[in-house]
Amino acid sequence: MNDFTETQLSQEEALDLANHLKEKLRAGLPIDADPDSIATMVAALGDPRGLLRRQISEGLGSIGEAAVPALCQAMRRSDQVTVRRAAAKTLALIADRNSLPDLLATFLTDTDSVVQGSSMGAMASMGEDSIGAILSIVENPESTEMQIGLANWALTLIGDRAPEVLRGAISSENSKVRKAAISALGSQIQSLNSQQDRDLLQQALHDTCAEIRSEAVILLGNLEDSEWALPLLSPALSDQDSWVRKNTALSLMKLGCSSSIPNLQTQLESESDSVVRKVLQLAVDRLQQSDKN
Repeated sequence: MNDFTETQLSQEEALDLANHLKEKLRAGLPIDADPDSIATMVAALGDPRGLLRRQISEGLGSIGEAAVPALCQAMRRSDQVTVRRAAAKTLALIADRNSLPDLLATFLTDTDSVVQGSSMGAMASMGEDSIGAILSIVENPESTEMQIGLANWALTLIGDRAPEVLRGAISSENSKVRKAAISALGSQIQSLNSQQDRDLLQQALHDTCAEIRSEAVILLGNLEDSEWALPLLSPALSDQDSWVRKNTALSLMKLGCSSSIPNLQTQLESESDSVVRKVLQLAVDRLQQSDKN
């Protein structure tokens, strides 16, 4: 990485620059993209005024690829957290895959939660190009729960834009990757546009990882096809994992599957988990009430 020298603008200088950029953007005129002009704009990202930073960011965003190296350096090396945050958000506007390595490194090393979230948002803006990098976070045993949560959020944002890549990830040997992939494909699977989607969901119901089975029964509960979902959900009522059993009961209740009442009652008689028993009873009561109405 090249030498990075951080500069700052006075509030008056930053305001003048923001107004200049605003006028050019309104007039549809190109923004100066020489290194000095870009460096000045990046310096203005440290201004305390949020609206002004947004105007600067839009200017840099209109420059596009030429602004990426300076933004990456600022995001990685600035001592000002405001600059790092704004640089990451600006990179999301540009969505240049060349910034991906710096975004990933920033996400993994920056201690500011906003910078982490913004860098992940920038990765998500690249769609399919960033899936490999994001999944590397999910499968890394050293990733924190927050990091994995943000990675899952990004994959959900990408979702329907890269269904084939995510479908492939459902066959991963890593259970965390499989879970992230099926969660990200939630809306795609819920539409059930193809037999492939149905097959993926049925495959997830028999996964060795209980968290994935639980996710699968939740997805089934979000469908509007109770006739198709009921035969798949019924066996899950006796799953060895209590969370799967609980979420299965909730999904049957959500779908209004009154024909499942006998199965729910049978499971209730043998259920040992007190929380699951309460959910099973709730499902029975609600479905019986619905039947009366």
